[in-house]
Amino acid sequence: MLANLAFRKLSGNELKSGFDMTVSNLQVYCPNLNCSAPLNPMGNQVCDRCQTPLVYRYLWAVGAAVLSIPVGSLVAGRYHIKAPQVWLDTQPSLQPDFPDLDLPDDVQAYLHLSPQRLHVPEVYGVCAVSVGSENRDRSVILLENAPLDRQGNLYPALAQAWISATAVRQVYWLWQLLELWQLLAVQGAKASLLVADNIRVEGWRVRLCQLFWDEGIVAGSEGDREPVPPLSLADLAILWLSWVDQAQPAVSDALRDLCYEMRSDQVEVAAIAAQLNRLLLQQAAQLPLRLQITSRTDAGPQHQHNEDTCYPPAIEGSVVPDDTHSHLAIVCDGIGGHEGGEVASQMAVQTLKLQAQALLREITEQPEPLAPAVVADQLKAAVRVINDLISTQNDNQGREARRRMGTTLVMGLQLPQRVQVSETVQAENSHELYLVNVGDSRAYWITPRYCHCLTLDDDVAMREVRMGRMIYREALQRPDAGSLIQAVGTRDAEFLHPAVQRFILEEDGILLLCSDGLSDNGWVEAEWATVLSDVFRGKRSLERAAEDWIKLANQNNGHDNVTVVLLRCHVSSPTPDLQLPIAEPEASDWSDASRALLQPDGAETPIAPAPAKRRSMPRWLWLSLIGIGLLLGGIAIWSQIHASRNPPAQPSEQPSP
Repeated sequence: MLANLAFRKLSGNELKSGFDMTVSNLQVYCPNLNCSAPLNPMGNQVCDRCQTPLVYRYLWAVGAAVLSIPVGSLVAGRYHIKAPQVWLDTQPSLQPDFPDLDLPDDVQAYLHLSPQRLHVPEVYGVCAVSVGSENRDRSVILLENAPLDRQGNLYPALAQAWISATAVRQVYWLWQLLELWQLLAVQGAKASLLVADNIRVEGWRVRLCQLFWDEGIVAGSEGDREPVPPLSLADLAILWLSWVDQAQPAVSDALRDLCYEMRSDQVEVAAIAAQLNRLLLQQAAQLPLRLQITSRTDAGPQHQHNEDTCYPPAIEGSVVPDDTHSHLAIVCDGIGGHEGGEVASQMAVQTLKLQAQALLREITEQPEPLAPAVVADQLKAAVRVINDLISTQNDNQGREARRRMGTTLVMGLQLPQRVQVSETVQAENSHELYLVNVGDSRAYWITPRYCHCLTLDDDVAMREVRMGRMIYREALQRPDAGSLIQAVGTRDAEFLHPAVQRFILEEDGILLLCSDGLSDNGWVEAEWATVLSDVFRGKRSLERAAEDWIKLANQNNGHDNVTVVLLRCHVSSPTPDLQLPIAEPEASDWSDASRALLQPDGAETPIAPAPAKRRSMPRWLWLSLIGIGLLLGGIAIWSQIHASRNPPAQPSEQPSP
């Protein structure tokens, strides 16, 4: 195993070879493989020869040898050691090395946790380093998507950012930790949440530097060690109590009581989660929330028809004000060609709109907010209903294999549940945002300080990662890496697995939903600040920004239809800016104890989570089916008439079997 919580100092002479001495004139390679003079001085932003933007890819290194490599060294002729465990890949256009044989269990744990990439780093590659008197090769795991800024500095530790955070953000961080506690338990890595230096924050989200394994915890001196009992919520409560004393007054007492309850032997995670969720919603509901939404869609320069559909409908110059409709945003990218893909995407949007409206009416009658798991199950049920409607349409029209129509889906639903803030006060909006996605249409959360991709693509590359078979960058080399593995309507609902996530809106920001006509080739990540900075400063309208996204996609991608929906969320209470780097350029801000982590080999085999229990269909979903049936009657007649006149075209995009 490459990381655990047994503590030991690594001797300075353990590392014998495998790295060059400190490099004084460090150079970074141009990512353009055709550049005639690719070497550039460290610090350049563009290549001196071809003007290609340079890539500074900072990685988090995990392994028994990493803490003994001198800062400033160059490992394997490629990786510059900026700080302990912070490595810069000076040749980012080249593929890293991957394990030759079966992936070790600790690498597989990261792969199985890839759906949690908002919080857990991902494996970039491995690097062999020769250590010891016998020059034995030891593997160092290199992690990308670690909590490092663009200069390679760690984001603040949660403990450092805690004091200046708002009450709602403090509770939100703890909520995320409790969610991670349950997910990490499956991989035997709950200990990752007990190392304070390992828990970093970037704005609203919690991020981990690396995983630590539960069975690696030991107690006692070097010569007299005894196994510690299995980790429990009581261990988590001990760490939380060290923060709670400095919590905001509005939540300090409630959090302290919760921590003491977590130390009970009889406590269950579900009970703690329910109490923490109630406190989170009470704090979030006290903030005002104003919503504004707009949308745009375009066939693109290479197509004459548009298979994308969105909600609200893309009407030139339109911005939906703060009303019921502004709580819903949908983007669907049709599959199946003209009169196939566009029919599927239109059916999905129209039926989802009806179901969302029914759900919004239903929650106004609820005396208590619905639990996140209940809402997630209901949203999944709604998507499966739509799936079966489109699938039935395929069957009725005799569509088989690649001729079956379907659609991707990404939906944002701001659920304004009522929350009892006190005995006499009830707030009207719980500030919850639910995201549902199937396929490769994406959702991004963007503020003036950062852009976070919130969804995962349902493609072959990500399937290989989630199954623990391949590292992501290795999986991307497959010729079918980008092929979809699921879409709405192409198969029976039992094979459909929509992803549902919940977020709390507690800061100003913009939710961007888009089809892959925009997101392909990383253009959102590259241009978000350019397109939206003036919107945040009040110098550009939301609808103008949507038009700019369409133009950017057509100019730089141009191979597909493109659709954009922007949902702007304004919370008047400001949140502190926690993005400033807090580490010195050549030092780590980990404590001495944390930097002395022992990292031997071996890991626990991941355990598959138990399947979720099925729930009965909610009442709002039954009621919405009445309206859907009437709508689909007209759609079915229209599509059958056109199908008889014009046989469906071959799809431009199709899920893999």
